Amino acid sequence: MMGPLPEARLASFVRPFSYVGLDLFGPILVKRGRSSVKRWVALFTCLTIRAVHVEVVHSLTTESCIMSIRRFVVRRGAPLEIHSDNGTNFRGADNILQQQIGQFQEDLAATFTNTHTKWIFIPPGTPHMGGSWERMVRSVKTAMEKSLCVGRKLDDEALNTFVVEAEGVVNSRPLTYLPLDSEEAESLTPNHFLLGSSNGVKQPSKQFVDEAVALKNTWNQIESQLDMFWRRWVREYLPTLARRTKWFNEVQEIGVGNLVVIVNESKRNGWVRGRVLEVFPGTDGRVRHAIVQTNKGLSRQSVSKLAVLNVEQTGDSEPDAGNGQRHEGEDVKNGNTG
Repeated sequence: MMGPLPEARLASFVRPFSYVGLDLFGPILVKRGRSSVKRWVALFTCLTIRAVHVEVVHSLTTESCIMSIRRFVVRRGAPLEIHSDNGTNFRGADNILQQQIGQFQEDLAATFTNTHTKWIFIPPGTPHMGGSWERMVRSVKTAMEKSLCVGRKLDDEALNTFVVEAEGVVNSRPLTYLPLDSEEAESLTPNHFLLGSSNGVKQPSKQFVDEAVALKNTWNQIESQLDMFWRRWVREYLPTLARRTKWFNEVQEIGVGNLVVIVNESKRNGWVRGRVLEVFPGTDGRVRHAIVQTNKGLSRQSVSKLAVLNVEQTGDSEPDAGNGQRHEGEDVKNGNTG
């Protein structure tokens, strides 16, 4: 059954970008003299108000990614939590780059995990758990593709401007339906929380009054305006998040000792068999991922990638997980004929 949304998606009345999802996409070819070089884009998305922040990354080294995160922290503030995948779904990365990404992900987590910020990895092979930032990657790429002329290459300065323009387009998208109460009313957008309006051009009215009174009234006006946006977020946007569109039925949960097959769509006739050593329930008590012992060692897998094999054990001996020993009748019932 589909699990409940994490707290980061429902955290109302918090500073934007308090809970962040991080992903990289690319590469993008840019002009550098007479040659072309690769650039990547680091996308930070607020898991609560669905705003995005983009930074151009010049390489996939640890130092380059750390500097991009530092630029984000200085401009948006230190987040409470950073959520990311395990670096196995970066577009354009071959096997060597994937190994490098896996190495510096741990360095990034160690660098930015402190008393203010916590780094959280989703289990491997579970892109649905990172759908919040994967969908924003698609939105930013679509905005860039619609604006860029086919076959045209940008330089570094133009690319920086281009991705920020795409950021503004995505942050001005409506989160809710257009209200019909007033002709001047507009749909709630991420820019309402960042800029005070959908495009940032509307300024509050000013009056020439006493300085102390003006400061007090201005601050109260800003607080009231933000509270109004959050009340609209709770009333109009939050109910749309609570809907479940699939995975309605209960199934038998995976338990310790189950013999399973790790589903891998990228390999033909090469699925790995293993035994569950430990399970990890989610906030709703249902098992969401597990530690599986295979002939290659321990592997952390989502339960959506595990298929339980109904094997009847014979005798009183306990199964030895992952030691390569076979038990009577096990291979026949699994359809493994050698």
